[in-house]
Amino acid sequence: MTPRVKDAVGLVLRLVLGGVLIVAGWLKLDDLSGSRAATRAYRLMPTGVADLVGTMLPFVEVTLGALLVLGLLTRGSALLGGLLMIAFVAGIASAWARGLSIDCGCFGGGGQVGVDQTAYLQEIVRDAALALAAAWLVVRPRTPASLDRRLWGT
Repeated sequence: MTPRVKDAVGLVLRLVLGGVLIVAGWLKLDDLSGSRAATRAYRLMPTGVADLVGTMLPFVEVTLGALLVLGLLTRGSALLGGLLMIAFVAGIASAWARGLSIDCGCFGGGGQVGVDQTAYLQEIVRDAALALAAAWLVVRPRTPASLDRRLWGT
């Protein structure tokens, strides 16, 4: 793969990962109580901790997404975004393995749903693919049309 193609791939991955994080966070910002309920539904942490995570997560997602779309602090933003995706995969897999019937709350909503309304495999595949996109950007953060490139020449 030529450097030019790698640059183009990086740009697309940066915009996709950043865009997904912005949309996911933005949809949760409109309903922070729903975000807290979705986080509690996983039953992975004490209620107070789950509520804190559910409150802070949308702000973190929007911030990381904006940094990625702008191409600012790309390596660090991609690393944190990738770690979020890995945490999401682990949480969804855990819910699935424990037989919980919940909506992931990835794009708002969340909480208990009917058994036939879960989409664990698709959610895991999506988040794993986004984690791979983040890994690409950690290894090769240089992308066209980025503030990193304008500010620091990288």
